[in-house]
Amino acid sequence: MNTSLKGTGLRALGLLAIMMIICGVLYTGVMTGLTRLLFPEQSTGSIITVDGVAYGSAFMGQPFTATNHLWGRPEAWTAIQGDDGTLRLYGAPTNLSPGDDAYGAEIKERVARIAAAHPDQGNNPVPVDLVTGSGSGLDPEISVAAARYQVGRLSQTTGKSAAEINQIIDECTRGKFLGIFGEKTVNVLKVNLMLDGILK
Repeated sequence: MNTSLKGTGLRALGLLAIMMIICGVLYTGVMTGLTRLLFPEQSTGSIITVDGVAYGSAFMGQPFTATNHLWGRPEAWTAIQGDDGTLRLYGAPTNLSPGDDAYGAEIKERVARIAAAHPDQGNNPVPVDLVTGSGSGLDPEISVAAARYQVGRLSQTTGKSAAEINQIIDECTRGKFLGIFGEKTVNVLKVNLMLDGILK
């Protein structure tokens, strides 16, 4: 082999090794350390923990169905048990088209079920986010209107007054991004933990 070519190859391998250390080890380590330091809650998944018990992530939707809980958007969870016995949860949208007959039937069933659970709402339309899934299938928040829609049912099943429930909803409402982008949203998990008296 040509000595010059061999030297070039060795330099290239040396440069590759240096860049792997810088980009793959040092940079990753520094960024991980900084995020743990500056954003300790977010960097570990924003897990809501009370008295040592983890109840879930503030950024991950859960399928609440109990009548004394606030209901969120339809979630698309798949639980798979690993060889070690632990459950791994995967979420994804259904990818059904609005033009699909199966999708239309699914939406009608959800509308009928939610309307039947909230007779106090009369002919008020069911908020769209209570019957449609998000793009990720794991949206942890709903609109303020969707949360208010459920106040009557929650008042009956929790023993709390409508005013108390509305106060909890207000406390769990996040404003628009930078005050102008998007809409106000309500974190479903936080509301339910407050309804259960777990989160203050």
